[in-house]
Amino acid sequence: MISVKEAIIVEGRYDRIKLRQIVDTPIIETGGFRIFKDKEKQSLIRKIAETRGILILTDSDSGGFVIRNFLKGIVPESSLKHAYIPQLKGKEKRKAEASKEGLLGVEGVSAEVILKAVRSSGATVLNENSTADTGGIEKIHLYELGLTGRENSAALRENLLKKLGMPTYLTTNAMLSAVNCLYSLEELKEIVNDINNNK
Repeated sequence: MISVKEAIIVEGRYDRIKLRQIVDTPIIETGGFRIFKDKEKQSLIRKIAETRGILILTDSDSGGFVIRNFLKGIVPESSLKHAYIPQLKGKEKRKAEASKEGLLGVEGVSAEVILKAVRSSGATVLNENSTADTGGIEKIHLYELGLTGRENSAALRENLLKKLGMPTYLTTNAMLSAVNCLYSLEELKEIVNDINNNK
């Protein structure tokens, strides 16, 4: 596993699951073509780009390049790096049949291919075979702050996401990645306390 400074932008959930085993950094999903209309997610990606930079890692098919080019248009070039996987023929194990273009996506290529793509992108590799300080906020902190595992956790998460200007549909894992890109644990505690005090 390598640690990189930049947050990685991928197309979907299975890409994120694959990357989490290989690269230690926040990983943000575009939701495929949903990103084109999702102003909240676009705003979140711009904020993350300003804070730590982003690395785009989309599939090597035409859809992946459409998403990549869209992101290039909404993020300053100085905050953006690109990782490319080769166009390899094949089918992901979980799928019944190959994609329209018959190419493997990010989820289907080997860890070695992904690591080579990330290293070749110019990403800021922090250290090899260890975990980076990707913000210090962990799931246990979300529980301690009442954001998970409590009766009113869903409402509190929604209020937090609204206050932070983030998409309110983010899953707990996606929210964790996003807040780690933008806030320290102490800042998050202050924001949650502020929400709780202004009920």
